[in-house]
Amino acid sequence: MHCLTDYDVKLLVAFNESLKGKRVFIDFFVNNGFPELAALSNAIHSDTEALQWLFDNGFPEFGVLSNAIDNEPLAIEWLLKYKLNFLSLFAAACRKEEPAIKWFAERDLLVFILLIRTIHDILLFQSWDSSDIHKIRRS
Repeated sequence: MHCLTDYDVKLLVAFNESLKGKRVFIDFFVNNGFPELAALSNAIHSDTEALQWLFDNGFPEFGVLSNAIDNEPLAIEWLLKYKLNFLSLFAAACRKEEPAIKWFAERDLLVFILLIRTIHDILLFQSWDSSDIHKIRRS
């Protein structure tokens, strides 16, 4: 199984930039052998095609991670069942669960703290968008 800890810190910083919407980093991942990071970034932004790509192309743990970040109970259980402790803690920290945030802080895992903050901001914006009456579609 794959884990975010498998990647060099420079790739993780680039991943953070892709999460912020900088398309050049998505393109870099796709063109340089890291399409899973592009897909994960897009999946975290609620791109269902990217999420499905993760499941179909050998990265189900990243698809489940995206769902666990969104607080889906079955995804959280799946990470625990397969003992993907780091990914489980990462998802919990993204959801602002204090013990998980503390775990990353105590270990001084700065690049992951950076990612957690960025993902938390994404979740906040998604929450705001879903409650914005001006963005609700009429059927």
